Amino acid sequence: MKDIKFPESDYMPDSCIPDGPIEQKWTKYKREAKLINPNNRRKYTVLIVGSGLAGGSAAATLAELGYNVKCFCYQDSPRRAHSIAAQGGINAAHNYQNDGDSVYRLFYDTVKGGDFRAREANVYRLAEVSCDIINQCVAQGVPFGREYGGLLDNRSFGGAQLKRTFYSRGQTGQQLLLGCYQAMEKEIGKGHIEMHPRTEMMDLVVVDGHAKGIVVRDLVTGEIKSYAGDTVLLATGGYGRVFFLSTNAMGCNVGAACACWKKGAYFANPCFTQIHPTCIPVKGDYQSKLTLMSESLRNDGRIWVPKSRETAEKIRKGEMKASDVPESERDYYLERKYPSFGNLAPRDISSRAAKEACDDGRGVATTGRGVFLDFKDSIARMGKEWIDGQYGNLFEMYEEITDVDPHKEPMMIYPASHYTMGGLWVDYNLMSSIPGLHVLGEANFSDHGANRLGASALMQGLSDGYFVISSTLPTYLTTQKPGSVTTAAPEFKEAEEAVKARIRKMMDVKGTRTPDEIHRELGKLIWEDVGMGRTKESLMDAIEKLPAIRDEFWNNVKIVGSTEGINMELEKAWRVAAFLDFAPLLCYDALAREESCGAHFRLEHQLADGEAKRDDEHFAYVACWEYKGTDQLPVLHKEPLTFDNVHLAIRSYK
Repeated sequence: MKDIKFPESDYMPDSCIPDGPIEQKWTKYKREAKLINPNNRRKYTVLIVGSGLAGGSAAATLAELGYNVKCFCYQDSPRRAHSIAAQGGINAAHNYQNDGDSVYRLFYDTVKGGDFRAREANVYRLAEVSCDIINQCVAQGVPFGREYGGLLDNRSFGGAQLKRTFYSRGQTGQQLLLGCYQAMEKEIGKGHIEMHPRTEMMDLVVVDGHAKGIVVRDLVTGEIKSYAGDTVLLATGGYGRVFFLSTNAMGCNVGAACACWKKGAYFANPCFTQIHPTCIPVKGDYQSKLTLMSESLRNDGRIWVPKSRETAEKIRKGEMKASDVPESERDYYLERKYPSFGNLAPRDISSRAAKEACDDGRGVATTGRGVFLDFKDSIARMGKEWIDGQYGNLFEMYEEITDVDPHKEPMMIYPASHYTMGGLWVDYNLMSSIPGLHVLGEANFSDHGANRLGASALMQGLSDGYFVISSTLPTYLTTQKPGSVTTAAPEFKEAEEAVKARIRKMMDVKGTRTPDEIHRELGKLIWEDVGMGRTKESLMDAIEKLPAIRDEFWNNVKIVGSTEGINMELEKAWRVAAFLDFAPLLCYDALAREESCGAHFRLEHQLADGEAKRDDEHFAYVACWEYKGTDQLPVLHKEPLTFDNVHLAIRSYK
């Protein structure tokens, strides 16, 4: 096995972090930020790709401020963005429960939860803005859960020892997205937002080194066309479907982010991929996605497996029910291993603990990959009606999928790909290494380090869209003459022709395997070799096998239909091609980071008790990868991480 030596560069763009104490950085930034006269804002065109919570809130906010906004999404409506699938809640440091929360504590929990691999200044701003998000959403009419007296209620989530999560039963993402969607529709009605549904971004157009437009494909007509703007905002989510089976929607993809990477945007920390501990286990090869069971369920559900392999085997064979296992024979392993946090240990730790129990032969699903999430004690203590008031839709969803009533028998869960902390590199302004390309929400890397805490994704998306980008965007726009670049620039035609040529190349293969078949093969390899536990050997195995899968795609993919009109197989093929371009980068980053931190767990680097062993001396940096070509190694740039407010320490939840 030959070692890979990655080329490195000393150059790193300025992260643009304001001077001063961390508590004053964002206030200082806004006080000194450049402004654009309201009458001049309409002269600027802002292209926003993605209409989920990050893109939708940015579109609504910037349009209301007076900018000319064009928003694009591949769904038939902004309402169907994948943000709608978020279940459990959204964090904020309001301290309504009077249990010791504060902006600093939310900041501290987030940095610690990310295993000290996030940029402090960005995380503090996120915590600082969190309360404004809740106030904004309440004003929009988002129906957050309330206590009997009418005050907003909170629940706990992983990695915190208090209640700071606001929720709408198990439908929080849906309700937040509807509030955001209504704000968008108001601006669409006024003519301030030009909405382009069923439109997929295919490429970024860079003119004189600046992002000035995008090439899209109309998913209804098949037409390839371009749009020019003064800046581009990318809010297209994460790349979790590189594993094929994930909790993400089938359409979620890395296509737009990968296109920007190829045009010069640095990709940061791609190996930081989150595996969610509570998902319905895989049943068979026929599945195309997995179903999330909200982390909020861990407030009142207890996770366990049988203490003996013999009992687990009887359950797997259907010879015994979970409810037949006496209390003395149950191993509540999270409560045993992490008594301070119990079942609300962070996601990366909880996922590895489930895998460890199943590797020990005590898994309870027919495949051996499953553990129990049991509500027996909570139902006895609080009553069925109270439990249904908190989690009713989740219980109904579980029973509909599995035909098991979780009121009577425990849920069966197992970790699955869910979220990606890595993404395109951005500075404090949310601008990438390409001037004019701003990246929001899950598509950027900035806030979660090596592991995202539960209920923080919605917080980041709405923070970036409602409150951050509106203040930082003028920093770039005031350096640009509005409307100076149009689609008449030759770079637009070049990008269009490149997209058309790539599509023709795919369509002309006329092979025997569908895009889904090849995507499944890719996902299985990545899950097995780059999943919850990684080694140098497994990563090298994936790196060696990936070119063959890529060649199989370009020589044997079968795309039925034509390039005109609706063609979902062509859509899938385009996205799979992007995953195949991106997958080696994921492996390279995991191989280069010779430490364990958060969700990136190298089996060679663990403490005596099996916990992650960081190497702060050599790896306390953001790994930023520059594209150099399909068959060339990317160049590694490093942004050093400094911790002046949360001191580096071994992360412990015991």
